[in-house]
Amino acid sequence: MTVLCYSRRAGDTVARVKSTGRPTTADDTDTSENGQQTVSAPAQESVALRTLYAFGRWWGTPAAVDLTVCLVYVSFAFWVMRGLWPTPTTRAIGANPNDQALIEWFLSHGVLVWTGDFSFVTDRLNVPDGVNLMSNASHILHGIIMAPVTATLGAAVSFALLVALNLAATAAGWYLLLVRGLRLHRGAAILGGVFAGFAPGMISQSNSHLHMTAQWLVPPIVYLVIRLTRLTGARAVVITSVGLGLLIAAQLFLGEEVLFLTALSLAVFTIVYAACRWAWTKQVGARFVGGMMIASGIAFALAAYALWTQFNGRQHTPNAPFAAEFFYADLATFTMFSPLSLAGPDGISPLGTGPTEYNTYLGWPIVLLVIGLIVWRWRSPVTVALGVTSLLMFLLSLGPFVTLNGERTDWFSVYGLIAKIPVVDGALPTRYALALIPLIAVLVAYGVDAALKRTDFVRWLVPVAAIAAILPTMPMPLDTVYRDPVPTFISSGAWRECAPEGGVIVPVPLPTPQQPDVMRWPAQANAAFAIPEGFFIGPYGPEGRSSIGIYPRPTSLLLADVANTGQIPAIDANTIAQAKQDLAYWRADCVALAHVPAEPALRETLNQLLGPGQVIADTWTWKVTR
Repeated sequence: MTVLCYSRRAGDTVARVKSTGRPTTADDTDTSENGQQTVSAPAQESVALRTLYAFGRWWGTPAAVDLTVCLVYVSFAFWVMRGLWPTPTTRAIGANPNDQALIEWFLSHGVLVWTGDFSFVTDRLNVPDGVNLMSNASHILHGIIMAPVTATLGAAVSFALLVALNLAATAAGWYLLLVRGLRLHRGAAILGGVFAGFAPGMISQSNSHLHMTAQWLVPPIVYLVIRLTRLTGARAVVITSVGLGLLIAAQLFLGEEVLFLTALSLAVFTIVYAACRWAWTKQVGARFVGGMMIASGIAFALAAYALWTQFNGRQHTPNAPFAAEFFYADLATFTMFSPLSLAGPDGISPLGTGPTEYNTYLGWPIVLLVIGLIVWRWRSPVTVALGVTSLLMFLLSLGPFVTLNGERTDWFSVYGLIAKIPVVDGALPTRYALALIPLIAVLVAYGVDAALKRTDFVRWLVPVAAIAAILPTMPMPLDTVYRDPVPTFISSGAWRECAPEGGVIVPVPLPTPQQPDVMRWPAQANAAFAIPEGFFIGPYGPEGRSSIGIYPRPTSLLLADVANTGQIPAIDANTIAQAKQDLAYWRADCVALAHVPAEPALRETLNQLLGPGQVIADTWTWKVTR
């Protein structure tokens, strides 16, 4: 009886909502002693029922399914990166902790954008010369987006979030493009998203190369390019082109190499696809070209100053710092499983340049699947365009000399045709293989979608083959290692007792490309103070060419030697004078020594150079008088 009465009351309430448009009436409210009206219990129950009913209706919609798929991607990404949690401040990517320290510094520098103290050439690192952020993979957009997290929880937390979210967002972006933009079967889109976000190359680059895994703007860029071929109205073309231009500029500040690979892939795909559908091309060509010109103009206008800084600004570098002949893809690796994958062998592959560049380790099932899909659907213009673009990226990834099983061959090198082109030579050959990942993902999605529309054995053969090929390439959790926490001197803000905001602290020993961990000090302080030297790309090579880091000054070399040997050197008047000269060059306000293995020897050396030190929090400090 109670249930019957409850249902009747709820039904009456719903009826009143339908007739009046209001959830309650005067009968549903009570008046309290102070005259305020409150909603009665039956009305509150009806609101809960309606909410539950609305959620139930929404849960069965495609939007709910899409959200669930994206959340699964997020969960999987955090499982892969679980080694960084729950203490990101004391955990580091095992294969590449040095780059992590650098990226955390870049992320902390992004906080300065929100204070108005930002420049593409920063003096907070390598003081006094500074660092050209555009000549480095400096994660400018990452830093801006994550600034609230960095400012409140620290750069280490921002890094740990980004390394997982880049994978999940990339997978989700391609999934949504395939299922919503291209209208493919949801199952096919899920498979495509999984491979696009978690392929071996993406996991390998997650070893602290976050500018290479930040590909989540690529799917919307591709969608807007496709949309330009579907529109007919001038207004819609202009709006789409403006959006495309904004995304291109944003991707430039997220990762230039990804933008370059995307532009090259899209250009080749467009040319081949247009040639396969020439009659259609003549119909849409004019508005497509016009839209692309608008988009390019907007992107260039937004990025012009940044690009000028990169190629002509202070501290710019005229060339790439890494030689192409050392970062190529061995032909044999394409059929091998990555050591970071489920089916991969233990240890490090002898044919690669290290765990950070397992870009070509697709495994023989993927190779066979790709060949089979291309042969089966060779009449499709999309398949032809994907196949030709993939072939070009494959050939470019082999580098200036084609190598097979570690042996250089005399085979023709396609990369050799572009190896000397300025700017283009900045992309490492092996990273062209990263463009294969989304191309294969789209190819697989189209193939599975086509198979699911059939009624014969192909309907199940292709999906099963795709799952069987993709599953072995899925990642295992990345290895992480312990790292010492940042000194309390920094994390508590006590450093301000030794140097002013925006001042210069000289950490001992000074950071180098080989040992940049002390860069975590200013990163923890959101780049509120500067440090000398460090790990970055700068113009300190022969004739101003690119270098990694800077030539250390004499005092820096002296302290590094003490740190390595634990021996106190002979200190004379010349050594003291040189130390004062170097500190003046660095514009130093404070010298700081935290807990390091050779701390006693370093402390005594600094006492002889600068006089007695003072302990602030857990760190020995020496204030510098100018």
